[in-house]
Amino acid sequence: MTSAPVSTEPASARLAATASWDAEADDALVCLAVRQETHDVKTFVLAAPEPRRFAYAPGQFLTFAFEVGGETIHRCYTISSAPTRPHALSITVKRVLGGPVSNWLHDTLKAGDTVRALGPMGDFSCFTHPARQYLLLSGGSGVTPMMAMARTFHDLGEPRDVAFVHSARSPADIVFRGELETMARLDSGFRFHAVCEADAPDEVWTGPKGRLSLDILTQAVPDFREREVFVCGPKPYMDSVRAMLRAAGVDMARHHEESFDFGALPEADQRAAAEAGRALDDDAATEAVPATTVRTFRVEFAKTRRVLDCPEDSTVLDAARKAGLRLPSSCAKGLCGTCKSKVTKGTVAMTHAGGIRQREIDAGMALLCCSKPTSDLVVER
Repeated sequence: MTSAPVSTEPASARLAATASWDAEADDALVCLAVRQETHDVKTFVLAAPEPRRFAYAPGQFLTFAFEVGGETIHRCYTISSAPTRPHALSITVKRVLGGPVSNWLHDTLKAGDTVRALGPMGDFSCFTHPARQYLLLSGGSGVTPMMAMARTFHDLGEPRDVAFVHSARSPADIVFRGELETMARLDSGFRFHAVCEADAPDEVWTGPKGRLSLDILTQAVPDFREREVFVCGPKPYMDSVRAMLRAAGVDMARHHEESFDFGALPEADQRAAAEAGRALDDDAATEAVPATTVRTFRVEFAKTRRVLDCPEDSTVLDAARKAGLRLPSSCAKGLCGTCKSKVTKGTVAMTHAGGIRQREIDAGMALLCCSKPTSDLVVER
């Protein structure tokens, strides 16, 4: 009996992989393909240099370290693919006006290029909150974690009742429209509804028009109060949806939301968010009673030449915001890695949640959102 021929097809080797991708051992990912989803949204398909399998929960994210213009910039992107297809993963990115990373990705990253990533991380997932019925609400590029969840249930043939309501500017801006409509046609337990603010140049929108409202939601999903609810989108969208659901009597213990990366916002929104954050910090500081035993350390930011005082009971990020210094950050709990910075002098006490590797800590890196000074510091920012 002759043995079957050994395949030299690269796809065959990738499918035969049994080892798992481990960002701690090798954080490299190679871009396999770039796909144009809409006029300003692209999907980047990524895989390990050697065949590996990816394990993650739908809705989790990766933290990337992109080399842009000679500078390392950290950004979080949700995995838009499903873990049911473990041999590659995808991120789907909207081009943001003035955004250094999104524009670099759209204009520069191509098949064959390599990027570095840490993760997967995050607990915004249907796996974390199992239920019989789900309501997925997304606005704009907040569709990505919802798509990962929807794709997972669809691939598994799970008998779940999933209602997906997506808000977009126009029909031309509905990311994954064709796939979502196909899933709804094939799966009786999956319903997809789009809400558009306006018509597209080549399509008059005949569905619900305007912004998501209680009336629109009730028409689309009459039993929405009985469902486990996941919400993702720009902050104004999430604020509006949260208030609407609360007023409608939804049990907010079943409401879960994922915010966008602060660092990826347009500069005007960054300023607004920074001002809002600083105002909250200042209010808290006004009400607090200063402790006479708290030591204060000097923190110098080498690149911007800013110097500030940071109490030993405050994180460096909080002190920087109070001083009016905008630093990239997102989760503020040591998870995403967006605020990762090199501490070239001094020491910190850091309690993180997985957003930094031990070898990075050994090399002097720190997450400013969860690092409190134990001496004077010089930070490479």
